[in-house]
Amino acid sequence: MPNICIIGLGNPGAQYNGTRHNIGKDWVKSISTGSNLELQSKKIIEATIAESPDNKILWGYPDKYVNESGRSINKIVKHKKFNLEQIIIIHDDLDLPLGNLKLKIGGGHGGHNGLRSIIAHLGQSFIRLRVGIGHPGNKVDVTNWVLGKFKPTEKDSMLESFYKFNNIIELLSNNDIQNAQIKLHTE
Repeated sequence: MPNICIIGLGNPGAQYNGTRHNIGKDWVKSISTGSNLELQSKKIIEATIAESPDNKILWGYPDKYVNESGRSINKIVKHKKFNLEQIIIIHDDLDLPLGNLKLKIGGGHGGHNGLRSIIAHLGQSFIRLRVGIGHPGNKVDVTNWVLGKFKPTEKDSMLESFYKFNNIIELLSNNDIQNAQIKLHTE
């Protein structure tokens, strides 16, 4: 059984690929491509998943919209017999500057509907990788902002963040969350 489960949040449908809200799902898909993981949709858990070759990580994303993701993550937890502390959720975060990463254990939803859904189904003690997408500056612009694609000038910053995430995957796979936090937050 894998040590951890890394789930990226994102909406289904090609029109959402590359949007700010899909950063978690897009990163999981990028990891699977780079690692030759065969992501497969599993109807029983309403998610697309793949196990890493070393069997340490179950990668995946819900096949549901972000605001319904708690349902499929709950099914993953029960079906694969994970403890909540073994679940790492990668999600977009409006409150962090573009490209900033924060690894956090527990907490509230901060207005994120995906986290709200997960907390409602499972509780708060999962681990979050918060990926800064910046803020549009005005609350009325938030929906268009999160469902919009990254600007060409922002892509380098997001790629750098993806590499920083890659640098802590080994620590995460060994449940070494504290050292992953130190490495991520001091670089």
